[in-house]
Amino acid sequence: MTAFAVRRGGSRQLAGTGTLLRFALRRDRLMIPVWIAVDALMVLSMPGTLEGLYGTPAERAGLVRQMAANSSLRAMVGPVFGDSLGALTAWRVGIYAGALAAVLSLLIVVRHTRDEEESGRQELVASGTVGRRASLTAALLAAAVANAVLALLVTAGLAGQGGAGALALGLGIAGVGMVFATAAAIVAQLTESARLARGLTAAVLGTAFVLRAAGDSATDDGASVLTWVSPLGWLENLRPYAGERWWVLALLAGAVVLQGAVAYALAGRRDLGMSFLPTRPGPASGRLGSASALAWRLQRGGLLGWSIGFLLAGVVYGGMTEGAADLVGDNDNARRIVERMGGQSGLTDAFLASMIGMLGLVAALWIVASVLRLHGEETSGRAEPVLANAVGRLRWAAGHLVIAFGGAALIMLLAGLGFAVGYGRQTGPVLAACLVQLPAVWVVGGVAVLLHGVLPRAAVAAWGVAGAVLLIGWVGPALDVPRAVLDVSPFGHLPKLPGGSMEWGPVAMLTGVAVVLVAGGLAGLRRRDMST
Repeated sequence: MTAFAVRRGGSRQLAGTGTLLRFALRRDRLMIPVWIAVDALMVLSMPGTLEGLYGTPAERAGLVRQMAANSSLRAMVGPVFGDSLGALTAWRVGIYAGALAAVLSLLIVVRHTRDEEESGRQELVASGTVGRRASLTAALLAAAVANAVLALLVTAGLAGQGGAGALALGLGIAGVGMVFATAAAIVAQLTESARLARGLTAAVLGTAFVLRAAGDSATDDGASVLTWVSPLGWLENLRPYAGERWWVLALLAGAVVLQGAVAYALAGRRDLGMSFLPTRPGPASGRLGSASALAWRLQRGGLLGWSIGFLLAGVVYGGMTEGAADLVGDNDNARRIVERMGGQSGLTDAFLASMIGMLGLVAALWIVASVLRLHGEETSGRAEPVLANAVGRLRWAAGHLVIAFGGAALIMLLAGLGFAVGYGRQTGPVLAACLVQLPAVWVVGGVAVLLHGVLPRAAVAAWGVAGAVLLIGWVGPALDVPRAVLDVSPFGHLPKLPGGSMEWGPVAMLTGVAVVLVAGGLAGLRRRDMST
């Protein structure tokens, strides 16, 4: 009788999970496929690219020897464990594919747990026949579905390189995604803000990347303690296509089970909408005398984190410039890919331009996240009391947009300063190269403003735009796609600095497009009904 009661109580706590799972997948029917496509294409395009770069066993063996002696590049992409195309694919993109899976997973879990509670929708759902842990279960299952599809695509796409290695890499990437899904589930129970939950989980992911990078720079076999502390280090030590260590999957599975159990225990001990970490009732000092001051208070933590990240990224990439140039200097195919990304200039300038362009693509993610803070404030109902006072919609929106667009300028400037410190040369040209990325970043931000202002229910599609731009910029040059495809991205029209000539026409055109998009979005916001 007692066992039956326990089973019955457990089933009641999961009641409605299937319905919530279908609803979550329907809500994310755009975001999940775009992220999966970006991640899978990045992995599946790599064998062909590497075969074009290092077509002979001697060339691949030479690459392995060079990587073993280059600590800065090991910190960036990890050590090489084999010279087959499969092993080189796992080395080149495995860590980054795992990181992208982790980001997708944390976004899914936080969106369907803490975001739902913060907006008040979870309270409405909970008033029906929905179990106490159904929401958390549905969020984790949605993340599991996304990671399973990604693992299936990677395994099937790389099966031609070897079935065992393809399965190991696919399961490893999905495992890392689920580790951070369950980590996000724990953080969502601890914090009262969805934005803070995303930020803290992202900080955990950043810490994992830094620990792995520090460990890999110290050793060339992945054996450092710092590497083993990081889930990303577990992924590389799984060694797909290089004598797979299947037991490493047990570490990933154990972390998922343990963190999931903690998340479920915490979810059963708190009230809906509450958190274990206390939140301050208001600012500890100062005053919020305007909508702009409120926007700054809401977004300053995120801007600080992105600023630090871009500064450090600039220092790291600047410091490895000489080593990367030496690595590809004797390979004509590698040189051509770098030059397609960075322009037809000297190899060092082309490498700098390509790395700066990559940071510009990442900055597009910042501006979308910052602009969509408007959408979050509106749908959660927090914008309503602000607008009920003597604050117009445009004034309210302007506070967030100044931070979004000005913040993009700040993080790219800090990236330029980081490059100048790490590389130690060409301070002026490097700063100019970073700032010239801004018109393209602003165009992506303008699209987000337009969607929020005119089609608020489709505002999340801005993430799809950012993902498509990211995919074109990362994968396009390696696949030697037609110029017409590269030109779909606003970044394809920018001058390639440093090393190339400054072209003011495209810069002015993109800036004008960004202004028009923002103006259209604000006009739509001013005329439409606000969300309730």
